[in-house]
Amino acid sequence: MATIHCLGSGLVGAFVVRHLVEADHDVHVYDLKASDVDGITMHIGDITGELGRIPEGLIVNMLPGDIGGGCTESLVELGRTVVDLSFAEETPDRLQQKALDSNATVVWDVGIAPGLSNMLLAEAQEKLGAFKNAEIRVGGNPGQPDDEWSYMAPFSPIDVIAEYTRPARVIRDSTLATLPALDERHIINVGGKGEMEAFLSDGLRSLLFTINAQDMSEYTVRWPGHIQRYIDERDAGTLDVEKLLDSWSLDKGRSEFTWMEVKAEGKHHRHIWTVMDKGSGNDSSMARTTGLVTIATVLTMCEHPQILSHGVHSPEQLPPEFLDRSLSMMVQSGVNIEHRIERAD
Repeated sequence: MATIHCLGSGLVGAFVVRHLVEADHDVHVYDLKASDVDGITMHIGDITGELGRIPEGLIVNMLPGDIGGGCTESLVELGRTVVDLSFAEETPDRLQQKALDSNATVVWDVGIAPGLSNMLLAEAQEKLGAFKNAEIRVGGNPGQPDDEWSYMAPFSPIDVIAEYTRPARVIRDSTLATLPALDERHIINVGGKGEMEAFLSDGLRSLLFTINAQDMSEYTVRWPGHIQRYIDERDAGTLDVEKLLDSWSLDKGRSEFTWMEVKAEGKHHRHIWTVMDKGSGNDSSMARTTGLVTIATVLTMCEHPQILSHGVHSPEQLPPEFLDRSLSMMVQSGVNIEHRIERAD
């Protein structure tokens, strides 16, 4: 049994916490309100300014955005071991020297994308060498469009809005380029759902510097009409963030799904993975597909404390045990994953 400290127990966090308890670990949860997960030790209050009082044990940072990012930096200075799911704008790789100096260990961006997508591209790179092109398309959406936003935020809506505002860093002609957020909009066909729309988002993060590709992009996927409404209201000055947070709230009574496609094309072949989940019981598809990667990462680190050296590790830099366990847990939980290999044109 390991002692695990979880910062945050929101939509994804509660799923992670429950599964860590089911794995017979001593789980402590720190949040502003009580969690309804049984078998945990609950600490209610704002822990962000008192991280030094967290006892020994692995820390899973599931606080949103820059709040979580600031906590990871403080935990690095304290020399802690951290699994970071915060998706802050400033990425933890900038803390590498601090982590080495303090003997901290950080694994970051351990969700579906970034996270599983990174691991899959690393596996493809091992087989294909340098890529001609790599593309990730991913989105969590309601099962059917509606007459409003055709969207429910499966995690912090603030982080969703950040996807729509951050300029997208991509690779073009083997060079880092920055393009406007929401650029390169195009229609795609999502199996079983029909036509959806994809647009550039700033999700490549560590992959920009670790994967050898002539061209590489990540796209967010939404129902047609969603992003045009966002652009129209933004440009008209009528976009109300508070109303968005309410309009995008997750309706657990409504069907939803998460879909991801990862393509990697080498000189002679391309690898294509598709991931599809529609949720299960009270667990949303995004909680499952994101949380299972986080859980697999935590369990692997608990069972093999020496598997990683001190420092900051992105998903694609992890040993293959992390990908193997993530895929195994997802398949066992009913997430549909398909992998095919094609001849490149």
